[in-house]
Amino acid sequence: MEYITPDLCDAYPELVRVVDPMFNNYGGRRSFGGEIVTIKCFEDNSLVREQVAEPGAGKVLVVDAGGSLRRACLGDMLAEKAVANGWEGILMYGCIRDVDAIAALDLGVQALNTHPMKTDKKGIGELNLPVTFGGVTFNPGEYLYADNNGVIVSSESLSMP
Repeated sequence: MEYITPDLCDAYPELVRVVDPMFNNYGGRRSFGGEIVTIKCFEDNSLVREQVAEPGAGKVLVVDAGGSLRRACLGDMLAEKAVANGWEGILMYGCIRDVDAIAALDLGVQALNTHPMKTDKKGIGELNLPVTFGGVTFNPGEYLYADNNGVIVSSESLSMP
């Protein structure tokens, strides 16, 4: 399904929270949306690897990677795993790599930037807790919608007007 965030903002102004403009769109899907699953990690994508291996239909993985611009918490192999398991998209408050391969995948991916270095794998991170960045708190079970105009969050599932 295609989501147009300006239309959602116009139709549901009292229900949406707009994330500060800081993300770039890298995925093959220009828009994506779904129920939020959160990860909090820093320069360690162990939990990202675990979550993209789980069924993700109707879900968006929101990764608070601490805004790190020193390591990539998502690459092509994990993005391919996310596609295989039906994830709608990934919002990365940090960096990704393998951008050309990710752009060819049927997956929404937005991130702060790119970086060629992978993360360390120490198994450190937290799953499904509220995370805050970009002026918005992302709560597990809420809904995220993203396109080239921006990223919005709502406590309710929204339908295109």
